Formats: sequence, structure tokens, C-alpha cells
Amino acid sequence: MDPLEDVLTLLETRSHLSVSLAAGGRWAVRFDAPQGVKFNAVRRGSCLLEVDGVDEPIGLAEGDCYLLARQRPFTLRSDPEAVPVAAGPLFARAEDGIARVAQGDEVFLVGGRFSFGTRAHELLLDRLPPVIHVPAGTRHAETVQWALTAIDQELMRRQMGSTLVAEHLAVVMLVHVLRLHLAREPHAVSGWLAGLGDPVVAPALASLHRDPAHSWTVAELARAAGVSRSTLAARFKDTVGQGPLEYLTRWRIELAAQQLREGGGTLASIARSVGYGSESALSVAFKRVLGMPPGDYRKRPTTP
Repeated sequence: MDPLEDVLTLLETRSHLSVSLAAGGRWAVRFDAPQGVKFNAVRRGSCLLEVDGVDEPIGLAEGDCYLLARQRPFTLRSDPEAVPVAAGPLFARAEDGIARVAQGDEVFLVGGRFSFGTRAHELLLDRLPPVIHVPAGTRHAETVQWALTAIDQELMRRQMGSTLVAEHLAVVMLVHVLRLHLAREPHAVSGWLAGLGDPVVAPALASLHRDPAHSWTVAELARAAGVSRSTLAARFKDTVGQGPLEYLTRWRIELAAQQLREGGGTLASIARSVGYGSESALSVAFKRVLGMPPGDYRKRPTTP
């Protein structure tokens, strides 16, 4: 897997589709801060998105979609003057999977949210802007539109397993939205995400993720990237915020922490699987990165 797939898998990424929204005329709906990452796609019509803490409203046209990477209240509306109604009671009255506001159905949105495991904020969400807007017709957006159309079809046909298939398609959509965002705004993210958009750093990151237990040297990683050791070391530090071997240590600890959360394996076997020759070596690195020894981490209750 590549680094993006690795992190999304480590974070136990799950999608949860919600009731669709149909609207017409003058309307506005006010949503509480979502749990996880909220997404919506405009399948018909247009509207405005207002997110608390974001200065300007975002115009959404047919085919657009967006992700809210922060847990902030937001409003969808037809125009700035429309008086909003609360989303909770509106969606509670939904029929056939569709909540309706005002009169007509000139505007139709599908959506849901993504939930993640315990390390989501540090590894992914804190590195994203509050809102990622993907306009229809932009370069590379075809795959996002394909996923959205397939989700629509699954939800309309309601065949056996349609909800499961649609939720997996939503995760596919998430991967493509993140790829598009990296391609479009490589300087708007930080850390390992920024490294994925850098032509020198990306091959080194891919090597580290392909075999994290290997005893990598900067020279080996520089050969994979096709540059000198000094160039790779400087570029990696400037882009990711830490050196390549420091990044390797942190990724190994994330993998070890995942195994500890899942409760399987002895500390010795976990140490070997992530590239440490002994329990003590893993324990020292683990405490340095996560602030506690592995034994204490394993006993800690997990809270998504």
C-alpha cells in the first residue's frame, strides 16, 4: 500500500451514509457540528455552504462535493437571506431516505460522514484545511464523480448489500478527494501529506511504508528518490517537518500502537514486526514518541 492507504487503513476509516436532502424555493438548514468528517455532494441544483470559522460562504454547483475536516456547525442555504431550520428535526421526519425542506426538489444532496480511530487528528485531520471543496469539472475530478454516481445508483436500486457497497464507494471517494486536494493545493497541507505531493519526498515515503521493518539508511532512501543524501534529508525535513529516519521511527510506533490496541501479540513479536531487535528498544522509542511505555498503552481504554 502507499502511505495514504496505510494511514487510512491504520485509522480504521469507515463511512456512514446519511439521509439525502431535497429542497426548493427559499430554504436554509442549520447543522450541528458533525462527528467525524462530514461530506456532501450536490447531485442537482446549487446552494451555499457556510461553515463556522470560515470567512466566506462557498458556492456549491451541481456535481460539486465537499469535506468538512473540522467538527464545526455549518449551514446549507439557497441564499443569504433565508432563515435556517434545525437539521435534527427535519432529518428525523425523513421519508424513503430523503429529508425535504421548503417546496420542490430543485436541489438534491447526498452525504454522510467518515469516522476514524484514535489517532485520526494527529495523523490526518489536523493536517487538512477546515473545508475541502471539489468543484465539478475540475482536473482529475472524474473519479470522484464516478464514485458519487455509483453511490447514487446503489442507494436508488436498493439491491442486496447496497448500503455496504455504497459505504465502501464513499471511502473510495474520500481517497480520491484527498488525492485531488494534494494535486491542486500541495502547499495547503503539512507533514506526511505534504510529502506525498513532493516528487523527491514521495518515493522515500513509499519505500518507508512498503517495508517499515527494514533498517533503512538515508543513502538507501536517497537512491530510491534519485537524489543525493543531503538533498533528500533537507527536502524531507522542509516538507514533512522531520527527518526521514525520525519519520520512520514514528511510523513504526504507530504500527506497534495499532497492534497493542488490537490486543494481539507479545511485546517481543510486535517489536520484531516493526523493525526493533528487542522489547527494550521498542519500549524506549515508544515512550519517546507517545509519552508512555507500551504496557501502559495496551491497558488504556480506546476512545474513537
